[in-house]
Amino acid sequence: MPAHQQPWGRLVLLRHGQTVWSESGQYTGRTDIPLTQIGQEQASEAGKKLQAMFPNGFAPEDVYASSRIRAQKTAELAGFERYHVTDHIVEWDYGRAEGRTRQQIAEATGAPWDVWRDGPQAIHESLGGTRTEHLPDGQSIVVVNGPGETVDEAAARTRQIIEEVRPRLEAGHDVLLVAHAHILRILTTQWLEVTPLFARNLRLDTAHICVLGMYKGDPVIEQWNV
Repeated sequence: MPAHQQPWGRLVLLRHGQTVWSESGQYTGRTDIPLTQIGQEQASEAGKKLQAMFPNGFAPEDVYASSRIRAQKTAELAGFERYHVTDHIVEWDYGRAEGRTRQQIAEATGAPWDVWRDGPQAIHESLGGTRTEHLPDGQSIVVVNGPGETVDEAAARTRQIIEEVRPRLEAGHDVLLVAHAHILRILTTQWLEVTPLFARNLRLDTAHICVLGMYKGDPVIEQWNV
């Protein structure tokens, strides 16, 4: 590498901590639900792990969080009080699957359904509308079951954030994105320049970390689900 060429920074991904729906298997896209107590503890532990992995830390201008409460709370508990809020990395809009499990959707429609194979638009309009759900702590939340978005539409959003942070990465800065499982998996496919459907093969657990980078000019995964 020529002496004048600045090494690339790393694009670091952090999934938010546990929620009641991440445990129950209910699809959680645009609905704003909080972290559980376990999720809060996971977020704090993730912050310690990030500090060990990246001892130089992240500049406030290099930290981004989804506009959903669970992502922002994770960022704060991980030690990042200042960050950009962006809709580019809000979770995939699951439409009529929102707040439902795969089994519930299959029972309601009479046929197996897979988010990657079929997409939200394959679910019948009869499951659309707005409804109220009650969390175990008694909190009421409004669930909107709209048409949702395709995986390609979700991927297009992630390309926007990649382009936004690219100048900082090229300048050698590490950038942290705090968001959600599916959208971060989809973002990774766009970093790798492969089909967004490859995201189904990338497991990402709550409050786990992934590191994307460049190697000999190629976008790569450096670490995954740690």
